[in-house]
Parts: sequence; structure tokens; C-alpha cells
Amino acid sequence: MGEFWPVPDVLAYLAGRWRVTRSVRDLASGDDGRFEGTTVFASLQDGGLLHEESGTFVWQGVARPAARTLRFLPGPSRGTADVRFADGRPFHDLDLTTGRHLADHPCSADLYQGEFTVRDADHWRTVWRVRGPAKDLVLTTDYARSA
Repeated sequence: MGEFWPVPDVLAYLAGRWRVTRSVRDLASGDDGRFEGTTVFASLQDGGLLHEESGTFVWQGVARPAARTLRFLPGPSRGTADVRFADGRPFHDLDLTTGRHLADHPCSADLYQGEFTVRDADHWRTVWRVRGPAKDLVLTTDYARSA
């Protein structure tokens, strides 16, 4: 088996509940943060998945609740998805047929560059590098399927 685990049907793979740990490094200030929580991918009527993440984010010693919602819509093939923000705006494409995908998302003056890697049936990771006039961040998120 190679370094990456191919996913023939991305929406089927993601469906369900995942434990999430995310580290956030601010390369400019040297500050570190951490998010721990849960992501649930629940079926939508259009065949996509509703991604709902919730947990606790600790930044500079202060813990606060954090949540986000995304929509993972069917892409042009089963191994792909069209990822959108909760309000429907495009976020990025996703193609895990090889077990690895690179994506970009321009956000105002910042550029988000993401790498998605699938390790096996129950573990995957995202690494977002964020660069811009006010941001210089690395966000690393590990997902582990919940039993």
C-alpha cells in the first residue's frame, strides 16, 4: 500500500461522525492554538453531505466554543465533491480518488492553500497554509472516525 489511501466515493467515505483535532500555528507571532471536537457529515436531500463541526478552541490560553458548517455537494464523479460554505458560496473542490488533493481558496487579500490526505478507512488530514497581509498561519486537522 502507498502513502495515500484512494477513495472511490468521497461522500460515502466522509459520511458519519469524526473526532477532530486541529493545531493552529501563527508563523508571524509564534502563537499556537488547538481545536478539539467533533465533525458530523449528515446526508442532505440533494445527495450531498452537511458538515457540522463543533468543539472547543484554545488560543493564547483562552478556551471558547467554536463551530462551523460546510456543504459537501456531489462533484462530477463519485470520488469528487464541491465544497461550499453554509451560505452556498464556493469554498474549494475535492478529489480524493488518489487519496491526496490540493486546493486553493482566495479570501479577500489572503490565499488559503489546502492539502488533503487520506491515510486509511478511518483517518484523514487537512493542512491549510494561509498567507496574506494580516495572516501567516498553518492549520493542521486530523480526523479519526468515531465508533
